[in-house]
Amino acid sequence: MLAYPAPTTKEEKMAMISIIKDRLLAAHGENILAIGAYGSIGLGTDGPYSDIECHVITRDGVRLQTLEFVCGKFKIELSTTDRSGFFKQAKEVDDSWAIKAGIFIHVLPVHDPTGLFGQVKNLPLEISDEARQHVMKEFMIWEPYETVGKIRNNYSVGNADYLHLGAKDLLWQTAKLIGLANKSYYTTRAKTYAESLQMEAVPVGYKELLAFNLAGDLRDHEKLYRLCEELWTGLNLWFDEMGLDYRMTELPL
Repeated sequence: MLAYPAPTTKEEKMAMISIIKDRLLAAHGENILAIGAYGSIGLGTDGPYSDIECHVITRDGVRLQTLEFVCGKFKIELSTTDRSGFFKQAKEVDDSWAIKAGIFIHVLPVHDPTGLFGQVKNLPLEISDEARQHVMKEFMIWEPYETVGKIRNNYSVGNADYLHLGAKDLLWQTAKLIGLANKSYYTTRAKTYAESLQMEAVPVGYKELLAFNLAGDLRDHEKLYRLCEELWTGLNLWFDEMGLDYRMTELPL
C-alpha cells in the first residue's frame, strides 16, 4: 500500500492551517478579510485522511488564485474569492445546492475580524421557493430524463453493464432533487444517501433502488432495470404532486 494519502492528526491539520493563515496574511495583509476551514474540519468530523479545505476571502477587486495541491502529508484546497463573490455564491441555488450549501454554513474561522462567516451562514437557507422549483424542473430535464433514456437504450440492446452506472447516476441525481425539494442540505457527500432517507419528501421507488444498489449484488439485471423504471415513475408522480411540470406541449421557438 502506498504511504500516501498519509494520516494526520487534528492537531497537525490545525497547525498547518495556522501556517497557511500566517503566510497569506504576511503576503497580502489587509487585503485578506477572512480565512476559514470548511468541509469535515468545519463540521468537526474530520478523520485521519481528511483533507484541508479553506475559504480565503479578499477585499472586493482583489483576486488570488484558487489552489488545490498536495504538500508533504497534506492535501490542501484554498478556495479564494472576494467578499462580493463569496456572498453571491452563498445565495446561489443550482442543482448541487444540497451538496454545497454546507460549505457556507459550517465554517471554522481562523481569521475573521469582522465576523464575515457569521454574516454568510444563513444565506443558503434563504433561497426562494420559486428559484428552488425552477432549478428542479431544469435539472429534471438535464439529468434524470436523459439518464433514463440511456438506461432504456442500453437495456433494449442488452448492454447490462451500463445499467449499473445508469442506476447510480439516477440515484445521485434523485438525491440532489430530494435535498432541493425538502430545502435541506447534506452535511457531507459521504452521508448524502443516509440523510436523504430521513427527509420528509422522497419519491416512490427511491428507497428500493437505493437498497438494491447498496446491497452490492447487481447481477439481477431485470430487477435492476425494473427498479430504475419504478423510480422514474415515482419521480414524475412526485413532480406532479408538487405542481412541477417540466414538459411542454408547444415548441418554445
